Amino acid sequence: MVAEPDGFEDRKPLSDEAHSAFTPPLGVERPPVPEDDQPTSEFAIPDGLSAEPPTETERSAFGTPGGTPAGTGSRQSPPAFTPAHGVPLVGLTKEAPWQDRMRTLLRMPVGDRPVPETVQRPDDDGPAVPRVLDLTLRIGELLLAGGEGAEDVEAAMFAVSRAYGLDRCEPNVTFTLLSISHQPSLVEDPVTASRTVRRRGTDYTRLSAVYRLIDDITTEDTDVTLEEAYRRLAEIRRNRHPYPGWALTVASGVLAGSASVLVGGGLVVFVAAALGAMLGDRLAWVFAGRGMPEFYQFVVAAMPPAGMGVALTLLSAAAQWEVRPSAVITGGLFALLPGRALVAGVQDGLTGYYITASARLLEVMYFFIAIVIGVLIVLYLGVQLDAQLNPDAALHTAERPVVQILAAVVLSFAFAILLQQERSTVLMVSLNGGVAWTVYAAMHDTGDISPVAATAIAAGLVGLFGQLFSRYQFASALPYVTAAIGPLLPGSSTYFGLLGIAQNNLDRGLASLSKAAALALAIAVGVNLGGEISRLFLRVPGAGRASSRRAAKRTRGF
Repeated sequence: MVAEPDGFEDRKPLSDEAHSAFTPPLGVERPPVPEDDQPTSEFAIPDGLSAEPPTETERSAFGTPGGTPAGTGSRQSPPAFTPAHGVPLVGLTKEAPWQDRMRTLLRMPVGDRPVPETVQRPDDDGPAVPRVLDLTLRIGELLLAGGEGAEDVEAAMFAVSRAYGLDRCEPNVTFTLLSISHQPSLVEDPVTASRTVRRRGTDYTRLSAVYRLIDDITTEDTDVTLEEAYRRLAEIRRNRHPYPGWALTVASGVLAGSASVLVGGGLVVFVAAALGAMLGDRLAWVFAGRGMPEFYQFVVAAMPPAGMGVALTLLSAAAQWEVRPSAVITGGLFALLPGRALVAGVQDGLTGYYITASARLLEVMYFFIAIVIGVLIVLYLGVQLDAQLNPDAALHTAERPVVQILAAVVLSFAFAILLQQERSTVLMVSLNGGVAWTVYAAMHDTGDISPVAATAIAAGLVGLFGQLFSRYQFASALPYVTAAIGPLLPGSSTYFGLLGIAQNNLDRGLASLSKAAALALAIAVGVNLGGEISRLFLRVPGAGRASSRRAAKRTRGF
């Protein structure tokens, strides 16, 4: 037997399967593997590129200047998109009214909102979430029922919930439903509550009281516990209206009479328009007491003023004396046109609350159709009785500047009484209405400017002054705006449009109704634009009231 060299057993394979047939023999170098046969990943970094992030990152053309914050690393957004920190955020100082601060927060993304600064001291166990949500909904219900816009209602609900220490709250307002959702943390289930608005009533005194309650809740200097807030809210709901029923009826008559003088009527026309409006108001009260819907209340309320105008036309033809019956019907329409609902509906649409805006405008359309039905029934009967109703009378309006300005002031005064405003605001809103009519008459009658443009500018001044007046009182702007737009309402255009339809002159009637719709939209857009301008560019009166508030951490100046 031939002896094997030392170490041979360590080098020989244990079996034939221990090596491949393509393995080179021992002592022969292995050839290099071709580059094409190297197994590589499709996501491998090619030669010449570094895995380190570049020091100067590429940013979007719309990003903020100044570079990218440090520490972004691999989490940095792709260069093709604007990063989150590149989107500018709207900021307000803590001296701004709570309405502006809450509106700004509502327009922010949820992740960018600052941590709430708890104004009212909660209990030892933290804020009582169900009670805070219920209080928030009850406050929002009173505001929505009083005619406030959807954005203002959400801002008020948001302010109350944050004042009591609830973070991550999302209020939601539609035409008849309010809801609010609160998520305690990212791992806990959200708590949601809702409330339905069943009845609506115009009472701006109650609306102002609710705003004072919200202002006290959102101010550190005033300690308002949940029990105190509930007590004050119950008192607000129990308070009676500031004016009795007979005063509202008289105010309706004065409003219609002033409107008739505004479009050229005299003393006889004033009395006739006032009597027709008061009779219509009483009939509407009777129908309301019987539980009839508001649609039929508007139908019967529109019939007496139209009937008074037709009767005055027949009497003037028999006695052969000069009178303006069209001014009687026009004055009666001024007391019925839903200007408040129209302004609120357009405002909701301009601020992005399209569902609520659609519902409000649909309500305005139904009320307008009710007025059309009531007036057309009477006008059709008048045409059958050969009443000489002259549609060309709209072209012969007498210009009496002093009398018309006084009539506009009285009209706004009566409108403020109908809206149940506080006595301290009636004089201010009456003067605001006089200014609105003066601007409109100066632009339209003297400057020969389009009535739509003149109406929009005058309504813009109403919205501007209304916002300033409300900020002096830290209250709602509605009491300072709604009554002041009364002299600008398209009563005469509406009447002559209905008269053209009743006389089978559809072209003239539809043209006049289109003009009335354009004037109404001009009023609503002008009021909203004036309010936005005041919030953007004008300094807040009385801003030093909140200057002593402590700025909490992580509030970005709020």
